[in-house]
Amino acid sequence: MEKKEKGLSVGTRRTIAYVVLAIISFLCLFWFYMLLINSTRSHAELGRGFRLIPGGYMIANLKGMLNGTQPILNGLLNSVIVATCTAALSVYFSTLTAFAIHAYDFKLKKPLFTFILAIMMIPTQVTALGFIQLIRKMNLMNSFIPLIIPAIAAPITFFYLKQYMETALPHELLEAARIDGASEITIFNKIALPIMVPGIAVQLIFTFVSSWNNYFTPALVLVDNDKKKTLPILIAMLRAADFLKFDMGIVYMTIAFSIFPVVVVYLLLSKYIVGGVAVGAVKG
Repeated sequence: MEKKEKGLSVGTRRTIAYVVLAIISFLCLFWFYMLLINSTRSHAELGRGFRLIPGGYMIANLKGMLNGTQPILNGLLNSVIVATCTAALSVYFSTLTAFAIHAYDFKLKKPLFTFILAIMMIPTQVTALGFIQLIRKMNLMNSFIPLIIPAIAAPITFFYLKQYMETALPHELLEAARIDGASEITIFNKIALPIMVPGIAVQLIFTFVSSWNNYFTPALVLVDNDKKKTLPILIAMLRAADFLKFDMGIVYMTIAFSIFPVVVVYLLLSKYIVGGVAVGAVKG
């Protein structure tokens, strides 16, 4: 009788969990569905209110987006360049920094770790004025360099990867590699990085999405050349258009268009995330 009650309790909890997950999934996906629906409707239809049925203006909105006043394809390419370089460099050097803190013992180890975490508390807006003054003196305005190079120092990415190393990269494995004569850079690239792939994949997605959606810093740096502006800036410019040029259908199509690269990156890296969760479950 006790076993039956216990089994019933587990089944009830599982049912509740599935219901909660289904509700959360619906709430997450519904807005994407509405975005796609609205991207197929005209500006006049959108003004009439909410509908669940797709409209017949998808091709017209797509042509309006591509042939409009804003260089959307250039913006897409610019966003891909900035987000890809930012994600790759940030994750690699954050992993390298986390490896140094994890694998070596030195006097300033704890103060350095605390200092890196303290930087997480400083908002980007606080340092924006000094940052803009600096890149003006370096003649780097309207360049991708100020958007990519400073992003290498990512305390949040470092902290996550450092915590992941604590459970996934044992010191005994590093010592065994050193005994076998492997250099430190070989240990990092050939041993640490492959083990860290699941954690790196997660941070690649987060960093790519964060850089892709970043509006504040690019809006300060890319001010004069429209061909170098990223998609978030161009979308904001579309929404800020005057009444005669404003078309909500084209704005929705542009937003939907800007989401696809993020979805592609997630699909490419999701298998590593699932694999990492499975490995963690087996270890646990």
